[in-house]
Amino acid sequence: MAQEVTNFARFYASFNLLPCSGDREDMKRDLVRQWTWNRTDSLREMTRTEYEACCEAIERLTGRKDEQKKKRSLCLKLMQKLGIDTTDWTRINAFCQDQRISGKVFGRLTIEELDALSEKLRAIQRKGGLKQKKEVQPTGEITYFIPIGGNPHLC
Repeated sequence: MAQEVTNFARFYASFNLLPCSGDREDMKRDLVRQWTWNRTDSLREMTRTEYEACCEAIERLTGRKDEQKKKRSLCLKLMQKLGIDTTDWTRINAFCQDQRISGKVFGRLTIEELDALSEKLRAIQRKGGLKQKKEVQPTGEITYFIPIGGNPHLC
């Protein structure tokens, strides 16, 4: 069986917030055993669904998920005040992926990165907001008339 999960950052971000009176490695093994129904004690051998369920449970236990939700909501409100259409995820992601903003897709931002983003958005707001691109106004319109039927040489 190929390893389904290769990045364990989500697990450790929440796991490190858990209070522990004993050995953290034993605690990790116990958590993994619990979520794999004693099949394994290794994070590497967890299936993706087991890993997701375990991470969600730890995030709920530590309150990390609620905190992330609040910070995302705050950032979206600040973006909306700057004139970014927050109903369009393509625009939100395009804005966030700019290297001057965060360089990442909005959904991949950590709590710390969301804090930094909210500070940047407030700074942009204090400095007068986003500069709007000037639309090129046509100097004059040219209208062509194409005759329908009749003599084409009369035009």
